[in-house]
Amino acid sequence: MAGRADVPEVIWARPERTGRGPRPAYTRADIAAAAVRIADERGLDAVSMRHVAAELGCGTMSLYNYLPRKEDLYELMVDAVGAEHELWEPSGDWRADMLRVAHQTRTLMLRHPWLPALMSPVYGFSPNALRYLEHCLACLDSFEGTYGTKFELVAMLNGVVTTYVGNELATAERARALPWSEEREQSVRIAYLGAQIATGAYPRMAAAFMEDSGPIDLEAVFQRALERVLDGFDPTR
Repeated sequence: MAGRADVPEVIWARPERTGRGPRPAYTRADIAAAAVRIADERGLDAVSMRHVAAELGCGTMSLYNYLPRKEDLYELMVDAVGAEHELWEPSGDWRADMLRVAHQTRTLMLRHPWLPALMSPVYGFSPNALRYLEHCLACLDSFEGTYGTKFELVAMLNGVVTTYVGNELATAERARALPWSEEREQSVRIAYLGAQIATGAYPRMAAAFMEDSGPIDLEAVFQRALERVLDGFDPTR
């Protein structure tokens, strides 16, 4: 006979307390806050039931009375930081509002560098995730399209933000791990690249470097990426 562990369960459908017996020592919010603190300070790999229990000052096994599995802990963490989204009254300009959503999401991910690794549709139905999605749909009230198209727009915009921030964080992490300065690393690589292009084997790359207009403005690149996603949905473009 299949046991309880064999039956999928949504943590939000499980009562936080049954109403019987003594009041639990911790709430889900307490547990989520402890896990978020650990992830912010030591990274996602440091988040374990044992470490969260130590942060709370309780036994590891006692946490399983609150959370049946570690995936539920991750879902609590994503929902907890989702509460940091600012939900404003939509302006009626869906492009401006969705750009604001995207920039805010990027700020949130940079504040919690482990968040991109946990971005998944599986965690898309928590209380704060639902409030976020409802807010996005409200921002898109002036957008003429089906709800299916609106969900696709939100998903694609989030995908761009997650990918961009993931690259930002990976680059920063790699720079921290270098035994020398990032500038020295880049100068060596640029010198090698220049030597390869000078062989004449890469004429299109050479042409690209000839029209180089200076340092890349990463903020402008991010903004253009967002705008191009929205252009694909905008019937006026």
